[in-house]
Amino acid sequence: MENIHPLAETYSSKARIRVCGLLVQDNRLLLARHKAVFGVGDYWMPPGGGLDFGEKVKDCLRREFLEETGLEVEVGRFLYLNEFLRPPLHAIELFFEVKLVSGTLALGFDPEHEPHAQLLEEVKFLTIREMFQLQREELHPILHALVNLDDLFIPRQIFLD
Repeated sequence: MENIHPLAETYSSKARIRVCGLLVQDNRLLLARHKAVFGVGDYWMPPGGGLDFGEKVKDCLRREFLEETGLEVEVGRFLYLNEFLRPPLHAIELFFEVKLVSGTLALGFDPEHEPHAQLLEEVKFLTIREMFQLQREELHPILHALVNLDDLFIPRQIFLD
């Protein structure tokens, strides 16, 4: 089992359901930059977060988008499921297409953490070229094989190891 960033302890040693949204504008994908959970550096991933007990999946995604990005979104079609398993972290991630309804992009917060202890560091639209300039370990695995952003919206198989 690997050591994780102390701020990520909240998510360790339990299975978690994450709901994530893919928002593309002007041929750029909205990503959130977090402090790397393993090692040092950054980790870019689509906005999203943990499903609360009794919360509907689409409500969770709308809430997480608003918290992290300041944007209100409409949740579209379900695209795929990804299982992230790197002990002590384990998450089942549900990815949906989202469309912008309103708001201005701004760095939000994660209510599970105190203001001085946020993992979330930046939200930004990135092109494929900008993603390729990052190290592979800095990108969420669903972004590793992209050739163009249209690839994200082709419903695919479930990604389970």
